[in-house]
Amino acid sequence: MSQTSSAPAADTEPSIQPPVAKRVPTRREHHGDVFVDNYEWLRDKESEEVIAHLRAENAYQEAQTAHQEPLREAMFQEIKGRTQETDLSVPSRKDGWWYYSRSVEGMEYSIQCRVQAQNTGDRVADWTPPTVEAGLELPGEQIILDGNLEAEGKPFFSVGGAAVTVDGNLYAYAVDNAGDERFTLRIKDLRTGELLPDVIENIFYGVAFSPDGTRIFYTLADDSWRPYQVKSHVLGTPVSEDKVLYQEDDVAMWLGFDLASDRRHLVLSIGCSEFSETRLLRFDDPDAGLTTVISRDERILYDAEPFLLEGRETLLLTHNKDAINSMVSLVDPAELTKPLAEQHWRTVVEHSDDVRVNGAGLTSTHLVLSVRKDTIERVQVLPLAGLGTEGQQAPVEPSFDEELYTAGVSGSDYDAPVIRMGYTSYFTPSRVYDFVLPTPDQPHGQLLLRKESPVLGGYSPADYVATREWATADDGTRVPLSVLRHASVQQDGASAGLVYGYGSYEVSMDPGFGVARLSLLDRGIVMVIAHIRGGGELGRHWYDQGKKLSKKNTFSDFIAATDWLAGSGWVDPARIAAMGGSAGGLLMGAIANMAPEKYAAVVAQVPFVDALTTILDPDLPLSALEWEEWGNPITDPEVYAYMKSYTPYENVRAVDYPKIAAVTSFNDTRVLYVEPAKWVQELRSVTTGAEPVVMKIEMDGGHGGASGRYVQWRERAWDYAFVADALGATALLPGAGLK
Repeated sequence: MSQTSSAPAADTEPSIQPPVAKRVPTRREHHGDVFVDNYEWLRDKESEEVIAHLRAENAYQEAQTAHQEPLREAMFQEIKGRTQETDLSVPSRKDGWWYYSRSVEGMEYSIQCRVQAQNTGDRVADWTPPTVEAGLELPGEQIILDGNLEAEGKPFFSVGGAAVTVDGNLYAYAVDNAGDERFTLRIKDLRTGELLPDVIENIFYGVAFSPDGTRIFYTLADDSWRPYQVKSHVLGTPVSEDKVLYQEDDVAMWLGFDLASDRRHLVLSIGCSEFSETRLLRFDDPDAGLTTVISRDERILYDAEPFLLEGRETLLLTHNKDAINSMVSLVDPAELTKPLAEQHWRTVVEHSDDVRVNGAGLTSTHLVLSVRKDTIERVQVLPLAGLGTEGQQAPVEPSFDEELYTAGVSGSDYDAPVIRMGYTSYFTPSRVYDFVLPTPDQPHGQLLLRKESPVLGGYSPADYVATREWATADDGTRVPLSVLRHASVQQDGASAGLVYGYGSYEVSMDPGFGVARLSLLDRGIVMVIAHIRGGGELGRHWYDQGKKLSKKNTFSDFIAATDWLAGSGWVDPARIAAMGGSAGGLLMGAIANMAPEKYAAVVAQVPFVDALTTILDPDLPLSALEWEEWGNPITDPEVYAYMKSYTPYENVRAVDYPKIAAVTSFNDTRVLYVEPAKWVQELRSVTTGAEPVVMKIEMDGGHGGASGRYVQWRERAWDYAFVADALGATALLPGAGLK
């Protein structure tokens, strides 16, 4: 592997030995197959011996990477130096108030604020956000929640949901102080600043008030961390009297809720990635109970929202009935009493093999669509007038100049004449737009830029290049790549490269600006974001071809992306690293087993590397919910055998592994720390190479790591410094870096 003079010499590597966990054989048998797991005992997080072992892992990691500390500090300062630390969000209007957040230099967390809105009769003017300046308080500004005060003396701080009553008097917020994503709900009277006595412990994400402000709705998770109950709390009553509105007993189904856009219904969403069910509660007749829109027995994946169309009760359906990429229909509620085959649905958006319909929302005047075409997420709007009839108007789509970008609706109020949009690309910092909805006088609408996030330190988008390239997978499938580099990098085969991927749950790796990423590009590293199967970039087919018994396509696509980079002329094939997190961490473990010789280093963030053990135990967090993604190895021997043939922990083999870093958190409830802890032990015991395998564990963090922004910047600097050091790409390019 090539190295620059800034890379550490081999004789400076620390001599500290890695911790060796004792081997306690645990027998696992399924479908006649026996697997002996020597490190399962590390799962006991209450054990002092386990905690001591994890601390020893951190000590080894710190010693092994100590020489990277100056590079980590340099990258941290670059991130910090490019970030306007005292900043604020663009105010968003909800009912009679403008809500926004402030961030202050030196403070880890944002401060939530609001000011009163005006109603002058000029609708567009009334929905034009006030100009808020950093460090200057607006007249009448109220602080709703100061995260810095809330976090004082706590090891972790995260807000998992917030809601305000329609009259603006009460504010509910849910806080996690452990990193385990179990939240405590409190309610503040914004007129007095006092907290109500109502406190609800251990809730899941999401809270909402009833329109009259007398009740609050919340979700509880079961022991496997699956949201399974929606409850209703009447303010001022004991929590023990809270009513269960609905309980979902199917361990493979997820439960959530929201208010309908017009706030006339509570909408409960139950489902998995393959089919779903929606249940509705009318606020004007709550005693009538929940009604089901389409039963899960029909095996349709859909979202439903009730609204009034020209005064008539109507349901908006985004669904995959005879439409793998989904479509949008309208249905009269009376139709739902008929057998499905006899129901009449009016088409709003037809199915297309080239366009994936991701969702549909409503304002009082328009339908708002989110669609994906040519890998890019797009927003379209249609007037409600004539919707679903021959008089339906053509959709209007806000247009942007760049080829690779991400645009989406970031919020809107039902009665607003505008929708709030977010926009970003690989080298365009986040922008906030208001899109004025089309009218007869302005049929194309109007895009109003409200803010572009400032990037300091002399940043110029012209210093960087993003292109769309294509790799060819083993089966001939063309895999889209986003290739990012500094403009001064030459195609001379001498640079270093990094391939990043995810490829699961139909999640798309959409273009987005990242300040931290510039620190890699400024050191000449060419970064490839591989849009591999299992993601959603090319529609539902793309996802289906990378899940269950086709999961290995995800891994071979990533290796094909690596091969493209190695043969592109941009990089030295011996100087390529790989990075991915969570399910992308499983990807890292798989490609490290399949093609270790192709990588100089692998960074696996909160890696799902012991997936088979986890999914075989439905009592572990979220395990049953994984069956729709990977298959059910408990009941299906074919799924078991297929998973066992690729899951990283079971497939570690006697080869020369590259440098590997597993980065995890002790309190992560999604991917338990034990998975990387076992994996690194197996890697060290089996590898025939001499490269170090380290585990960095955040003892106070959750699935996303630590909670404060400065700590998060240092975590990203750690990951990137590990990569840059392994690739011998630690020095800035001439003229690059902070200016």
